[in-house]
Amino acid sequence: MFNLFSTLGWFPSVLIIVVAVAILAAVFFSVSGIIRYIPNDRIGVVEKLWSSSGSVKAGLLALHGEAGLQPDLRRGGFHFFAPFQFRVHIHPMVSVTQGRIGYVFARDGVDLPAGQTLADNAKVEDFRDVRSFLEGGGQKGPQRKILREGTHIINPALFVVMTEEATYSLSLDAQEKAYYAQMRGVLDERSGFTPVVLKEVAGTHDSDQLAIVTVQDGPGLPKDELLAPDVGDTHNSFQEPEKFLAAGGQRGRQERVLVEGTYYINRLFATVELIRKTIIPVGYVGVVVSYTGRKGSDLSGKEYSHGELVESGCRGVWRDPLMPGKYAFNTYAGKIELVPTTNFVLMWKSGESGSSFDSNLREITLITKDAFEPQLPLSVVVHIDYRKAPMVVQRFGNVAQLVEQTLDPMVSSYFKNVSQTKTFIELIQSRSELQGNASADMKERFQAYSLEFQEVLIGTPKPQPGDTKIENIMAQLRDRQIAREQVETFAQKQIAADKERELNEAEQRAAKQKELTGSLVDISIKENQGSANVKAAEKKRQEIEALAHAEKFKQEMEGSGRASAIKSVGEAEASAIKAKSEAMQGEGADKQLMQTVMLRLAEAFETSKVPLVPQIQMGGDTNAFNTLLSLMGSLKAGELAQSLKQDETPKI
Repeated sequence: MFNLFSTLGWFPSVLIIVVAVAILAAVFFSVSGIIRYIPNDRIGVVEKLWSSSGSVKAGLLALHGEAGLQPDLRRGGFHFFAPFQFRVHIHPMVSVTQGRIGYVFARDGVDLPAGQTLADNAKVEDFRDVRSFLEGGGQKGPQRKILREGTHIINPALFVVMTEEATYSLSLDAQEKAYYAQMRGVLDERSGFTPVVLKEVAGTHDSDQLAIVTVQDGPGLPKDELLAPDVGDTHNSFQEPEKFLAAGGQRGRQERVLVEGTYYINRLFATVELIRKTIIPVGYVGVVVSYTGRKGSDLSGKEYSHGELVESGCRGVWRDPLMPGKYAFNTYAGKIELVPTTNFVLMWKSGESGSSFDSNLREITLITKDAFEPQLPLSVVVHIDYRKAPMVVQRFGNVAQLVEQTLDPMVSSYFKNVSQTKTFIELIQSRSELQGNASADMKERFQAYSLEFQEVLIGTPKPQPGDTKIENIMAQLRDRQIAREQVETFAQKQIAADKERELNEAEQRAAKQKELTGSLVDISIKENQGSANVKAAEKKRQEIEALAHAEKFKQEMEGSGRASAIKSVGEAEASAIKAKSEAMQGEGADKQLMQTVMLRLAEAFETSKVPLVPQIQMGGDTNAFNTLLSLMGSLKAGELAQSLKQDETPKI
């Protein structure tokens, strides 16, 4: 062992020398640029320090081996270079975040022509091949093509790439740094690093948005044109600027709009303004007044002389209105006037409104025939045929101007003219007539303005502030009416009192009717008894006379003695009968006759069902029953008897 170490004692010294030489060589090669290591997540920009071809004479990069920044990049690993001739600048790769946009600026290339805002990428669009870009006529400045999400290998010596997080470049002087800082501010202001996202807000259908696009590059618009015409969708909704310009797209605000979706648009090429969609509610139509489009022929007809109506897509008022719904309408291309198709109310009354068109209407100040100045509130119900809505807009501009400039003066003038022919009292009392006449007169006037008059409702005239004269006359009218009502009330009360008195009398007489009926029945019974007695006495007399004749005949047969006896008996009985007969004459006869008449009268009332006391009396207390009683008291018994012989039934 000792010998071995003695023999190899020189080895550590040699190893140290080798390591030292290696370190010195590495330092030498590193300093001289012979070997350079580039990490895999980086790129190396090669700069040639000297060359036999000399320096770059034009441009920023050395495309033909000259000294200067080289177009070709070096990727990760060890790279060998000639000593003291090259320098390698290590930079990170360009990274664009998911859902974001990156912008490319070329520091070298062909200058932009006048009127061109962004560099044309129609022929050169591959930013990874610097040599092809410059030799193919690539233009310097901001590029139309953008970078989408991902990692991009781009030479930072030629291109400056700006993302939301960082700016990738090799080296910038103070002036360039100021320029790119300004461009970042523009992009931040336009939200240029994020795509345009249009979507419906959950639960709110009325918040749908659309995007108005304004292109900042391309040929300008002709004179008198407000919007650039639509060139179709070959440009993929402004996401491919080169195709847009190739299709004839022009600079300026575009007629075409963007609806729901996500759009990756270069904000240096086109800016975006978000607006709401146009909603035409139910009960309305939308009349389109277009500011753009070709000149169309008049479709309104010869009889309509208030303007032209054109077909859809032309400049002017469209003949066909838009039906209720939601429309992606470019509000810079025109406007939509909403016209109600249901009945709407116009109220001439302060502080109240029947629709959105009568906010400036007030009560109409009248002057009556008797110099009163009341204020008349009224309401008018109007309807517009949806097919005539474009005519109304063409003639008046909109419904609000129609109301304020035409309907208000017309209606006010009509009622002022009518009020001058009537006094204030007549104006109040003839309100219904005035309302009917106004409906008939205004219907024809409204038709002249393409309107349909439905109804007018007139309110109660009221005094102007501070005017007490109208209130005084109204108070007098109320007092007069109260007096009339009181007179009528008193008259009705008097009639009621008379009727009550008549009712009480009728009730009293009805209560006595039973007693009168009972007395008439008693009289009839007694009369019948008297008649029966008379008949019995007459029969008895006849029997006696028969017996007397028989007895006389017998006496003649038997002798005169017995005949005398029988004669005496017959004479006695005859005297009795004569006495009864005399009793039936004079006051007795009258009483007997009265009984007979009352009996006949009761029978007549019972047969005809006529009440003894009439329910309705005519001319005081006189009635048929009292009249008969008076006649019976005044007539002699003989006359009444003669009457009864002529007619068995008393006449009532």
